[in-house]
Amino acid sequence: MSFADQLTVARAAAVPVVVALFAIPFHGHNYWGTGVFCAAMATDWFDGRIARRSGRTSSLGSLLDPVADKALVMATLIVLIDQGVFPAWMVAAIVARELLISGLRQAAIERGVVIAARDLGKLKTWAQAIAAGVGGLAAAGVWGTRAAWWALFVALLLTWISGLDYARAAPRVLRGRPAATP
Repeated sequence: MSFADQLTVARAAAVPVVVALFAIPFHGHNYWGTGVFCAAMATDWFDGRIARRSGRTSSLGSLLDPVADKALVMATLIVLIDQGVFPAWMVAAIVARELLISGLRQAAIERGVVIAARDLGKLKTWAQAIAAGVGGLAAAGVWGTRAAWWALFVALLLTWISGLDYARAAPRVLRGRPAATP
């Protein structure tokens, strides 16, 4: 397993740690949860660059990377509902879009077509991650939940705009033709 793949696996392994840090109350737990979340999310920036620079991209990394991202971000957003930081409806709308697009990707794979990550989808992932980080700091009391709400609102908009972008390409992809690049 390449170093880039190890970073991706570490990000996936961080999910239960981040959830536990936010969920188990002890002095500074929200700071710790936010810190581990941010450190784990930072590996997303490094793993792809390392794989491309070393020429060691792998099918495992291509498959696991978006799953690790989604698991880490979604779990953090969900646990921050319990902290009173995010409204459940906003997180539910984001989770619903993620499930729908994951279903679209699975349907495409069954037809032998891989839907590559689109630029808007990558921007959406980082908007969600930033919202989760802002939410973690709000849970820690660094600032009010209003900042977290707005960060999540921006992420929600980008999430659904990105989802519509993928859905626009869906009929073509599901007929077995590659999606047009944006």
